[in-house]
Amino acid sequence: MSDVKAPESDQEKGSLPMADDNVDTTLGVVTEIVNASGHRDQLDRQYGILSICGMALTVDNAWVAIGTSLNVAIYNGGPPGVLYELLIACAYYGFIAASIAELVSAVPSSGGVYHWASLSPGPKYGRILGFFTGSLNFFGWLFDLASIVYIMSELVVQMYGLYHPNYTQQPWHVFVALLLITWICIAATIFFNKYLPYLQQFGLFVVLFGGLATLIVLAAMPKTHSANSFVWTDWQNNTGWPSGFAFLAGVLNGAFTIGTPDAVTHMAEEVPHPRKDLPKAIAAQIILGSVCAFVFAIALFYGINDLDAVLNASGAFPLAEIYIQATGSTGATFGLLFIIFLSLSPCLIGTFLTVGRTWWALARDNATPFSGFFSNVNERLSCPIEATIFTGIMTTAFGAITLGSHAAFSDLVGSFVILTTTSYALAIGGHLFSGRKNLPQGPFWMGKAGYAINIIAVVCIIFFNIIFCFPYSLPVAVPTMNYNSVILAGVTFLTTVWWFVHARKNYPGPKLGGFIVTEEGRRLAEK
Repeated sequence: MSDVKAPESDQEKGSLPMADDNVDTTLGVVTEIVNASGHRDQLDRQYGILSICGMALTVDNAWVAIGTSLNVAIYNGGPPGVLYELLIACAYYGFIAASIAELVSAVPSSGGVYHWASLSPGPKYGRILGFFTGSLNFFGWLFDLASIVYIMSELVVQMYGLYHPNYTQQPWHVFVALLLITWICIAATIFFNKYLPYLQQFGLFVVLFGGLATLIVLAAMPKTHSANSFVWTDWQNNTGWPSGFAFLAGVLNGAFTIGTPDAVTHMAEEVPHPRKDLPKAIAAQIILGSVCAFVFAIALFYGINDLDAVLNASGAFPLAEIYIQATGSTGATFGLLFIIFLSLSPCLIGTFLTVGRTWWALARDNATPFSGFFSNVNERLSCPIEATIFTGIMTTAFGAITLGSHAAFSDLVGSFVILTTTSYALAIGGHLFSGRKNLPQGPFWMGKAGYAINIIAVVCIIFFNIIFCFPYSLPVAVPTMNYNSVILAGVTFLTTVWWFVHARKNYPGPKLGGFIVTEEGRRLAEK
């Protein structure tokens, strides 16, 4: 088959062919679509609007995320700090999400920010900018995946401990759970791919209605509720920083809660109408995720009657202690934790899909080591098996770090926010740098308002990422040191080395999609 560029008039108008088109009327022949990423479709487009919105909400899983990070977030202002810092993070990510929704509407690609950062600045800067953007985004998502697997492993162990009061949790117990969960998820992702849209629809149901059931229990069962002042006004700064700075630094916890706006963009080549449906999924994630997390946090704080017991609870899953205090029942606590287990299952599968597709998208453009191997796709299973297994191996390796140092693991996975937001800033910044002219206009296009929204998104990312690199508390000690900047520099250094070793001469960068003529089309043209 020979490559045929899309008609220049289409590219100038920004009207690239839709994913489900199969005829190029300009060429007058039957064609096979090269999608917006510049590659032939190899994955089934099986995610409708309901399942892709389900994936957006389950991967984010905002109300679970804020509950599981409560023992960290609470130090930056107590309950009022958690609530107000979350609102700031939601507003901040709203600008990022709008910018990403516009980009995915223009060029839907499994590469996500990597592809946009490559195309938007133009050929002079796009190749190197996209290369670094893709690397930062992948490592950020990989670290996030490891943290979610570990959270679920802790949850499983904690559920066991509820009915075994003499049980003492050991690091290797959690690691064994991590191994089982990781490879069960990998198997499901590979062999049951055609059923995964239904799993994400189920996840949507659990996130919304399971969250509602949890709220009802937390509101109805406590014999006494916390005072209004404890929830809304009693500022408790335990960081050693001045209160203003502690508040800004605490926005990191809210960012961890809501910070996955590009998750579904990596599924762009598995959605029939990505230009229209993916912006809707991103909006659903940010709006519903923000509301669910905020309301859930309020209910949690009203259910606490002994905050010290929550912070010093055995094990590492603070929600278990809060649920016990709120319900006074082991059975009810187990039931509420089981709801989280059900919501985390599609969340994990969705995150494995996101990370595996990201690595595969980089590999097919020759941006990774062994790209010929990792760019393979099993079209019968509609899965890049090699790239997916690679994510499982890396997750296992990161989980093994916890056997030696849980602090090192926490530092590593905690860099998720700063790595992903830096990649967002590079993609959005490249779009601004070109005067927002190098990408075709999709159905969701912000017009002149896009300049202001893009600028606010980039400025907020720069500002908060500087804040997020300061030590977590004063005086500075090894356990409370913040290694975000070190990890960002380390990933950048590794990417730079790979650029000079391989990519500078061998990496072509992605291209904007067009058409390729099929054999059937060629025969029709010859007639």
